[in-house]
Amino acid sequence: MPVFGVAKFERFFRLAAELDVDKDDLKRFSDFVEHKLYDLLLMGQAKASANLRDLVEPYDLPITKGLQENIHEFRKMDDEIELKPILDRLATYPPLDRAPSEETQTQLPEIVGGLGLVLAKIFKITDPEVKNPQSEHWERAMRIFDELM
Repeated sequence: MPVFGVAKFERFFRLAAELDVDKDDLKRFSDFVEHKLYDLLLMGQAKASANLRDLVEPYDLPITKGLQENIHEFRKMDDEIELKPILDRLATYPPLDRAPSEETQTQLPEIVGGLGLVLAKIFKITDPEVKNPQSEHWERAMRIFDELM
């Protein structure tokens, strides 16, 4: 990731939850995004299939009320930090039986931003004193996401 991208991610996590992240955290974030986006799309694919549609539409994705609120909060934050173009590159997924529609693909960077915001908040909820997330913080947060998504 280019240096300007690293600086924007650092700023995002500082604004989101007063966290200091480094390059290792950004690799972890990239892995997190890949897994959680795949989980959302997989469930969206199942819903599209059940409704006999070939494309996964935004309303097929299992976006909870909390995640939706964080997507909206991310949109407001992103006006200031302009992270969406970088998230667009991270919002990749493996081939699926049913492809996301163009509208769904357009929304993926903001969904990723919302997931990132929730992740930062989970770090603080599970350890209010954390400043620089360590491996155990990432593992704990991933277990929480895996249980919920």
